[in-house]
Amino acid sequence: MEIIRFLTIILCFSILIPNKTSGRDKKHPNVIIIITDDQGYGDLGITGNPHVNTPVIDQFAKESVRFNNFYVSPVCAPTRSSLMTGRYSLRTGIRDTYNGGSIMASNEVTIAEMLQSANYKTGIFGKWHLGDNYPCRPSDQGFDESLIHLSGGIGQVGDVTNYFKGSTSYFDPVLWHNNQQEAFKGYCSDIFTYEAMRFIEQNKEGPFFCYLSYNAPHTPLQVPDEYYQKYKDVDPSSGLENDGRPFPDMTEKDKEAARKVYAMVDNIDDNLGKLFDKLDDLKIADNTLIIFMTDNGPQQYRYIAGMRGKKSKVYQGGVRVPFYLKYPSMPKKGKDIDAMAAHIDILPTLAEVCNVELPKNKTIDGVNLMPVINNEKQVEKERSMFFYWSRCYPELYHNMALLRGDYKLVGHTAYNACINDFELFDLANDPYEQNNIVLKKKDLAQQMKAELDELYHELIKSENLINQPRIIVGNNHENPIILNRNDAGGERGIWAQEEVYGKWRVSIEEGYYNIKFKFIKPLKANGKMYLETNQMVNQMVNNQVDSDIIEMKNVYLPQMDCDVIPFYSIGSKRIFPFWVEMHRIVKVKDIN
Repeated sequence: MEIIRFLTIILCFSILIPNKTSGRDKKHPNVIIIITDDQGYGDLGITGNPHVNTPVIDQFAKESVRFNNFYVSPVCAPTRSSLMTGRYSLRTGIRDTYNGGSIMASNEVTIAEMLQSANYKTGIFGKWHLGDNYPCRPSDQGFDESLIHLSGGIGQVGDVTNYFKGSTSYFDPVLWHNNQQEAFKGYCSDIFTYEAMRFIEQNKEGPFFCYLSYNAPHTPLQVPDEYYQKYKDVDPSSGLENDGRPFPDMTEKDKEAARKVYAMVDNIDDNLGKLFDKLDDLKIADNTLIIFMTDNGPQQYRYIAGMRGKKSKVYQGGVRVPFYLKYPSMPKKGKDIDAMAAHIDILPTLAEVCNVELPKNKTIDGVNLMPVINNEKQVEKERSMFFYWSRCYPELYHNMALLRGDYKLVGHTAYNACINDFELFDLANDPYEQNNIVLKKKDLAQQMKAELDELYHELIKSENLINQPRIIVGNNHENPIILNRNDAGGERGIWAQEEVYGKWRVSIEEGYYNIKFKFIKPLKANGKMYLETNQMVNQMVNNQVDSDIIEMKNVYLPQMDCDVIPFYSIGSKRIFPFWVEMHRIVKVKDIN
């Protein structure tokens, strides 16, 4: 009798105590965010594209909550900062995709940091594009494991390990695994998927957050030949010209780009099939929230479901993207939601689902979408969304828009323009933005312009925009440090030019440094290498012939906030380095 009573007590305790070792803790579900790069709204079968093959994503969408009016920023780094923080990108210090404007302030709180507070294991695989140096790398912003490429894309100018590979940069890339260079074999999307699955399997007992951030189908449009062969004879414009919706004229260059993009998306679809199978094999699919989205519209002209514009534009084609969310216990049939939602809503929604607190002392611009998903309430009809894009900093009323309810005010004009110079669209009756009604609804347009003005002036006063993040040089967290072209400021549009004025915004820790300056092409001898840091200027004559690297050794630099301004002077030319490596070899206190 006593034995039966004892066993009954044990059974009761086993029912009452949740099993947190099985990966089934419903309070803290696993989270996977999948985001692709430059894949537009129309680059899926489920959104009406008759040419691209995406059965896995299409089926996933059918089983998900489908937000049919989901918005992002017109370009990638702003979208990713808003996704990570729930805030407009300008609040985070992000104002560009390069030019030194894609470094997110380290005082921002990311989804990864938020979930770490609930003991989530966190990993990123693919594209970060929010800072390549300490203290703004993924490992500094809440990720336990990071496998990333540098800058905005593999093989771009900031990606120092792959740039010189040219047309093969997506194959066998050198990536940064937990801040260390590591060579990988294979195609980039395959590598990121495999490593994400490895991370998931290692953390299957949960909870975990996996950020699978593909750099495809961003340019350069490189894809395994087996995928390209499936599309090489496709005419991407066929079957779309007469469906009643606007369709852009496609040049032969556009058509070839579309074939490669569709092949890259096809490859991603296959990879996601492997990922979803892995979740089933590990028996954790029923406790894993999964999001699929893209970061902005397509870079080239192709099918985009009739919408106007493309990447970098504030018209619908640049900012409206597919967004599918599948969460534990959701009905298999999924559901459609037409209410406006956006990238800034992801963090507050995950805070609710994962039972964690929102970041404190931060303005969160997004809203929790779970009440809408659960039919408990509707998103406010008059909710507004601000969009802009121009190189370097926002240009008032140029490529700038405010969406409020069904109405969208668009500015492609000057700072002192009158309201007649704007465009106003009624998206409920004109989803393709073909009919400007600003003259018919001037009062509404004026009201929306006043709201746009107020939000614009609030955002450009953001502390992280005024005091932009500095790269920390000489810190033990990253020594040596490589300053790359993606994070270089100076002349607007600085990229791979040789004769260009450039600089890096840094905080230097006092010490003696060995400094390497790498140039795109070999230099002629007998010029002078200059390094300017505030009031200090170091210079030396270069006696090397046809070398693309110049070294300054044992350079003393005091502790200071400054711009690092290097250039090679020869004749009338001032040549800016491609990258600069700064290695602090001695701390001054070590000498004293």
